[in-house]
Amino acid sequence: MPSPSRLVAAAVVLFACGAAHAAKVEKVDITGLDEVKTENVRVSLSLVDAIGRDISGRRLAYLLREAEAETREALEPFGYYSPTITVSDSRGPRAVRDAAVAATTEAATDAPADAATTDTPETAQTGTARTPRAPQPPMSVTIHVELGEPVRVRNADLAILGEGSQDRYLKQDLGAFTPQRGAVFDHGLYEASKARISRRLAERGYFDADFASRRVAVTRAQNAADIDLVWSSGERYDMGTVTFEQTPKRIIGESLLQKLIYWKEGQYYHQGRLDRLRKSLVSLDYFSRIDIEPQPENAVDKRVPVQVTLTPAKRSVYTAGVSYGTDSGAGVRLGVERRYLNSRGHKALAQLDYAQNRKTLTLQYRVPAFAWLDGWYTASLQAADEQTDYIDTRRVEFVASRSGQYDRNLNLIASLHTLRERWAYEYEDDGDDGTEPLYRYATFSYPSLRAEYVDADDRLYPRKGLGGSLMLRGGVEGAGSDATFAQIHARASWFKGLGERSRLIVRGELGHTFTDALVDMPPSLRFYAGGDRSIRGYDYREVGPRIVDADGRNAFALGAKNVVTTSVEYEQYLANGWGFATFVDSGSAFDDTPDWRTGVGVGLRWKSPVGPLRVDIARGLDDPDNSFTLHLNIGADL
Repeated sequence: MPSPSRLVAAAVVLFACGAAHAAKVEKVDITGLDEVKTENVRVSLSLVDAIGRDISGRRLAYLLREAEAETREALEPFGYYSPTITVSDSRGPRAVRDAAVAATTEAATDAPADAATTDTPETAQTGTARTPRAPQPPMSVTIHVELGEPVRVRNADLAILGEGSQDRYLKQDLGAFTPQRGAVFDHGLYEASKARISRRLAERGYFDADFASRRVAVTRAQNAADIDLVWSSGERYDMGTVTFEQTPKRIIGESLLQKLIYWKEGQYYHQGRLDRLRKSLVSLDYFSRIDIEPQPENAVDKRVPVQVTLTPAKRSVYTAGVSYGTDSGAGVRLGVERRYLNSRGHKALAQLDYAQNRKTLTLQYRVPAFAWLDGWYTASLQAADEQTDYIDTRRVEFVASRSGQYDRNLNLIASLHTLRERWAYEYEDDGDDGTEPLYRYATFSYPSLRAEYVDADDRLYPRKGLGGSLMLRGGVEGAGSDATFAQIHARASWFKGLGERSRLIVRGELGHTFTDALVDMPPSLRFYAGGDRSIRGYDYREVGPRIVDADGRNAFALGAKNVVTTSVEYEQYLANGWGFATFVDSGSAFDDTPDWRTGVGVGLRWKSPVGPLRVDIARGLDDPDNSFTLHLNIGADL
């Protein structure tokens, strides 16, 4: 048995050897891969976890050996099963097998004193430790990868057995399965496609669906993958009874909510039906929380009951804030809305916008309408007073309308308008405070039809989308209107994402008035151009027919029969949500011949929670004396 002194000496030797062979990894570089693959390899490496830590030589050798296997495994999800991997460190290139030799040497060096090793005469006699080596400097490790040939899909046997085999939508999903034959076998795409079809089976009512076969065979020697994926759909379920529960108290009558169910019990089950029900409930704005739960486990005769749990929202919503518009000036906004006045779901709104140049009071009453399409019967009364340096106008307008959601993208509104307006132009003022301005008066009653279309990936900040509106309205002299007119007005916006954080925006506007009595029409029924949402670089209503005052200094917009505007804008955002824009706007408001005006500018952007904040500086190009204009807007793009 070894003596105590020999055991102490052995312990000292072990400690000294461990210290001598301690190492520290400073960084790990991965070369030969793109950003996505590099990151996947990095998070898979145990060696990365050791960066900055003191580790023994034996531990380092182990990590260097494992780096190859971990790198290889991290590349398999991308379809690369036979890459060439070289692991080296700052002490000089070394293959992974050299690390194995180092580990063996390290194990022999660190063997205990009573193991079968041969000591030097000095160590055996005195029991003292060997002189420690100098501390090793931090080292860097480089893992270089040559991907080689990827594994590609050789055969893809995909099928759905049972009743679902005749479902044309599921057939389309199978046809879109990726990776397809001949493509690189990407595990991420494969798993996503598999999960998508399983989810679609459930969405379309095949709640008993399961895998009949699920196998992928990879032949490394041939760089080939064979997919065998078969589902058994089972029978399709149907729509069952829909039950509404309002908690903690009922605020809306059950009969009103039942009108939202547009399908009949016993029709085939589809998740899209429930999604539309949810959208209808959200648009009502009665509830703060909406839970729609299909219960296939409680199905009777293959009919799935649906439980809808609704939590009422606060009955009253109060709003207050400050506002600023380059057209209206600084102001305040106050409002109150009653989300539901009674169990029939009626709503009421009162809102006051009080700004320097424009004051508006709006009173509105709405009744839900489901007899034709989801929508509202609305009655609104609005009084407006606008005082600018060229016009004094006041108007009162009553509007009765019926809106309806025709489909997911199209909303239709039919309305009847009664308008009474008074206006006077500043240039006609004789400067005598005792003389009343030369007011003009107009009364118009007319119907209006409006279609609003939006198809976008995101209504607040679309990167792929199209939106627009088309309005038709007209009145007849002697039938509630002072003049006969017909009017068409269309707007459109197109959004296209360019790269990860940039987009292109193209906008257009077209309007025309059919009338021989434009002079009898009030300013609110005429067309104008210039300003924030028209032609930037020009002031509000600056572009179009104008009249000069007696001093020849100020020109005043009169409004026109026609308007045409276009805009092309490029936006570039940064990772923090801020960005910049550059744009060109052009157009004209005119009676007979357009007088085109063009403005260019730059802008600052910020992705706020309620839509982009836009601050633009622009300048008109058609007059060398034009000054720069500032434009400020906030809100959704569509």
